[in-house]
Amino acid sequence: MPHWLASMEPHWIWLSVGVLLAAAEIVAPGFFLIWIGAAAIVTGVIAWIAPIGVPLQLGIFAVLAVVILYGARKWLRDNPIVSTDPLLNQRGGRLVGEVLTVTTAIEDGRGRARVGDGEWPVRGPDAAEGAKVRVISADGGVLVVEAV
Repeated sequence: MPHWLASMEPHWIWLSVGVLLAAAEIVAPGFFLIWIGAAAIVTGVIAWIAPIGVPLQLGIFAVLAVVILYGARKWLRDNPIVSTDPLLNQRGGRLVGEVLTVTTAIEDGRGRARVGDGEWPVRGPDAAEGAKVRVISADGGVLVVEAV
C-alpha cells in the first residue's frame, strides 16, 4: 500500500471513493454507482463523527449499500421516470399517422415511399407509384402502411 494512502484517515478514503463513484456515474451512466457512492459518503461521514474501526466501517458500508440500493429501486419502481417524448429515438414511430407518397410501387407487399427529402422502405397492400399511403406502424426501419 502506498505510504500516502496508509497515512490517510479512513473517513477521507470513504469520502473520496464516494465522490469518485458519483463522478463515474456521470461518465458511465447506469443509475447504479451513484447509490454505492452515496453509501460510501455516508460511511465516511459516520467514520468522521464516530471513532470506529475499519471492520465496522466496512460493515456499515455493506449494510448502507444494500439499504440504499433497495430503497432507490423501490422508489424508482413507484415513481418511474417518464419521458416527455417517448418516441424521441424512434424515427419510424414518429411517422405513424403521416401520409406519404409511394415512390417505388408496392408490389408483393414491398416498396418505397417519400419521407421528407428521402425515401423509406414500406410494407403494405399493393399500391402504384404516386399513390398516397398512411403509416400505421414501424417495424425496425420499415414503415407499415395502408392505402389512404
